[in-house]
Amino acid sequence: MRKSARQPRDSEKKEPVEVDLGFGLGGIFKGLGNFIELLGEMAEEGSQEVTRTGEVKGPGRTRAMYGFTVKIGAGGVPEVERFGTVRAPKMGAAVEEVREPVVDVFDEGNEVVVIAEMPGVEESDIQFEIKEDILLLSARHEERKYSKEVLLPCAVLADTAKASYANGILELRVTKAPAAG
Repeated sequence: MRKSARQPRDSEKKEPVEVDLGFGLGGIFKGLGNFIELLGEMAEEGSQEVTRTGEVKGPGRTRAMYGFTVKIGAGGVPEVERFGTVRAPKMGAAVEEVREPVVDVFDEGNEVVVIAEMPGVEESDIQFEIKEDILLLSARHEERKYSKEVLLPCAVLADTAKASYANGILELRVTKAPAAG
């Protein structure tokens, strides 16, 4: 008996997510439809997180990166985090001079660990400031500039911060502040 290859159903076909940065009514419905399709795919696959990225190349060495991560949060509510150098201002897309680093935050017992991708800078170029549960992160080296405000899961003790940087990755460990009460 010969087995035939199963043809993928339409819902299983992976196509790139199109992002319409226009603000016309058609663009809004198309973008909403694509987002709903993505959430449907996540539900079918049982995924809790999906990331999509892309790059735009311009003349010379000019490049722009864009992307987003969709996470299913508490109560099944989707959370969307955008990153990259392409933003949607009021009229069309633009490439920003300051990049927003990709950041992950982990709650590890009595510490909060922040991992940030900041390639192209030196460790001495990186600055951070912590105010209770907000981390202000920035770096500047020649033409590379990064900046991001990160909401931490709880208040932390700024004076306990330990940072290490290698291969474009910053790891920041901070002790949690004692619970008030």
